[in-house]
Parts: sequence; structure tokens; C-alpha cells
Amino acid sequence: MAAQQSITSGFAGRYATALFDLAKESGAIDTVVADLSSFDALIEAHEDMQRFVRSPVFSAEDQVKALQPILEKIGVKGLAQKFLLLVATQRRLFAVRQMVKAYRQLVDQDRGVTRATVTLAETPSSKALDAIKAALKDVAGAGAEIDLEIDSEIIGGIIVQIGSKMVDSSLRTKLNGIRTAMKEVG
Repeated sequence: MAAQQSITSGFAGRYATALFDLAKESGAIDTVVADLSSFDALIEAHEDMQRFVRSPVFSAEDQVKALQPILEKIGVKGLAQKFLLLVATQRRLFAVRQMVKAYRQLVDQDRGVTRATVTLAETPSSKALDAIKAALKDVAGAGAEIDLEIDSEIIGGIIVQIGSKMVDSSLRTKLNGIRTAMKEVG
């Protein structure tokens, strides 16, 4: 219940919950998550889309007019399309990415999935990735899923985040710790 409450706090969570309830009722959870993920990826990949969804300059009518052909072009239909157009009509498009994230969390929660974000300095071999997955399943249970991120700035090691808990054993963090300790000594 506490997890449900943290997901649904704020209007982005309320929008996501309403969409999730409708999607579950109509058996369209997977279709909606796929469509929302496509739209979210489009925003992530294009600065113009980021500006479009965040800008208060565009009226609701302008956003709806511009959004319809975009959604058609990327194949977003049905419930997800109606939802995104409603969000634009309500002048809430600036929070659509938080809504998508909250919707994904609700889907994971419904399916008993624990999602872990694993950050590595470089793409791991399939053997190393299997070992990471096995270790996470031991800790988080059989429903553990990995979101892999590559960040060369951590230099080496691994950062694992599950919910609000994080284990950072990256080389960058260890070097920063040594640097801090050396400043205290000198």
C-alpha cells in the first residue's frame, strides 16, 4: 500500500492510476505501456519534442493539433492516444514523462516485478549480465527485472538501485572517497 501511495501521489500519479485502471479493465495494459514507451522514447530522443511538451507557450489546442499526427506517425492508437490527447487538452503535457514512469511502476507492481537500475561503465558480456541478473534475483526475488544503463564516467564497478535503496561500488565513488580522505590527512 505504501508503494501504491508513493506512485500515485501528485497529479501525474493520479493520471497514471486512472489510465492503468482503464487499461486493466479493457485488457490493454501491454498495448498502453508499449505505446507510452514509444512516445516517451520519442521525447527522450528529440530536443524539439522535449521543448514541445514542456513549453507553456503552446496553447492546449496547439498541442492537441500538433500531437495527433505525431501519435499517428509513431503508431500510438487507442487508449494511449486518447490519454495523451486528454493530457494535452488539460495542459498537463509537461508532466507526461512522470505519468509514463508512474504507469510503468503500476504495471510492475501489478505483475509483482521489482525493477533494478544497474549502471556499469561499459556494456557487460552476456556471462557478466547473467551473473548480475542471478545475484539480483537472489536479493530481490524471482520477479526482478534489470534496466541497464551505461555511464563511462563511473570508470568501473557497478551501481545498483532498487526503489529508494542504492549500492554504489563504482570506481569513481571509491576514488572520490580516497580524495576526501587524503584532504583530511593533509
